Amino acid sequence: MSLFAGIELGGTKVVIGFGSRPDDLETPIRIPTTTPSETLAEVVRVIEARTRPQDLAAIGVASFGPLALDPASAGYGRILKTPKPHWSEADLLGPLRRFGVPVGLATDVGGAALAEGRWGAAAGLSDHVYVTVGTGVGMGVVANGTLVRGVLHPEAGHLPVRRDPRDDFPGVCPFHGGCLEGLVSGPAIAARLGRGGETLAADDPVWEVLAGYLAQMAAALTYMLAPQRILLGGGVGATPHLLHRVRPALRAELGGYLPHLDADAALDLYLQPPGLGDRSGVLGAIVLAQNALGVRSL
Repeated sequence: MSLFAGIELGGTKVVIGFGSRPDDLETPIRIPTTTPSETLAEVVRVIEARTRPQDLAAIGVASFGPLALDPASAGYGRILKTPKPHWSEADLLGPLRRFGVPVGLATDVGGAALAEGRWGAAAGLSDHVYVTVGTGVGMGVVANGTLVRGVLHPEAGHLPVRRDPRDDFPGVCPFHGGCLEGLVSGPAIAARLGRGGETLAADDPVWEVLAGYLAQMAAALTYMLAPQRILLGGGVGATPHLLHRVRPALRAELGGYLPHLDADAALDLYLQPPGLGDRSGVLGAIVLAQNALGVRSL
């Protein structure tokens, strides 16, 4: 029996799953993200322990970024400059070549976007965007059913935003200070308040400020990409009392220019949380494995 292995490589943990779709996904195995050599050696060990060589069909890797995703580049499969210690220039694909099967690669949010398009909140749509707001802000864009990339994968976190006049927080991005990620990410919230966002009351005024910044991002994506749906996930992004504020803020940003998004029901459908929950990433890696083998659906 052919088996697909999906690897969701995050900054703090790695999730490894085996299966072909949500209803046959085995209970994922979680290991800590330490150094590249230790982490990738443990990933290889987990795959070897679970599979026989003749059963493994393909591997998918959905990783934190930034990533070199151009197969024609010399650095393909490597993590680019990252603040995570020891991981800059780490080769993700080298240790996996020992299995001799196709390997698909994308960012973790790109993989999640594919999974949500196949089985989740964007199923049946050809064009959608998945945005995750958590430790950072990432974006996966699916156009005509295909994950979009250019020289690099799409970035949403470093978009500049208009500052809310109530907000004098300088931001935490080491490159730009007060870009979107520097203002709304989990570390940004913690730096603003001296405590984590999970401690904030649902009616705290900070949520209105954050919603305004995320609405600016959603408006920019709406104008530039014209997606059928935007999914907002991550530990911060999927907070219900934040999402409920982003929708009316997005309407205000659009200013009536796009009448099809004026009604509450239309906005509720357009801007949604992910449908696969915390399995989006590992299932996205499974999709990447299937795509690498040329299998589009099972």
